[in-house]
Amino acid sequence: MEELLSYLGGRTGIEETVVETGSGLYRVLRPASAEALLDDAEFDQDERIPYWAELWPSAIALAGCLGRMQLAGRRLVELGCGVGLATVAALAGGADVLATDYYEAALAFTRENALRNTGSSPRTMLLDWRRPPRDLPRFELVVAADVLYERENARLLAGLVPRLVASGGEAIVSDPGRKNSAYFLEEMERAGFERETHPLEAEGAEILLHHFRRPPKPVPPRGAGYPS
Repeated sequence: MEELLSYLGGRTGIEETVVETGSGLYRVLRPASAEALLDDAEFDQDERIPYWAELWPSAIALAGCLGRMQLAGRRLVELGCGVGLATVAALAGGADVLATDYYEAALAFTRENALRNTGSSPRTMLLDWRRPPRDLPRFELVVAADVLYERENARLLAGLVPRLVASGGEAIVSDPGRKNSAYFLEEMERAGFERETHPLEAEGAEILLHHFRRPPKPVPPRGAGYPS
């Protein structure tokens, strides 16, 4: 808890929220006031806004979806993990999880929430979507909740997500219907992904779960490429 408070710098406290997803019940620590974490210097530097500190309905919807999936042993990455609810649900289901965010504080809250709810902690990585490492691995499942709030985010994710999804893998993006989602969906389909979208309700909000599948690469017939 002391580590979490150190990231908040005395600007706000910590609250615990009990979240019922329909497939699990979780106790989630989060900053009491996300607004109190706004920093003019950070915004002037690169337009940072502490969206991570909120517990968004899209994250609750995504956690519920993950709780109903067979995840044991699957390699999963969450983009923009925030306080870590979806990561917690994936860990509870037995996935091998890498949680990523642009804020160190978000990763600290995610690790603590995972330990409190599952007794284990995910691997974490500080990730700037504008400058992702070249050696990022591919995953069987890539997930994200409410990350399309800016046009630039949609553009960056449309380039990053296809890099991360393995052949035959999947991506799930939970979104409340933000205007930038249309661009992202078009780019994902252009990249060869098949998509299904399912509406559902979380915390009184309508959420859209976009489920993408990358078809596996065709296996060449035996003897292909060899002279007969």
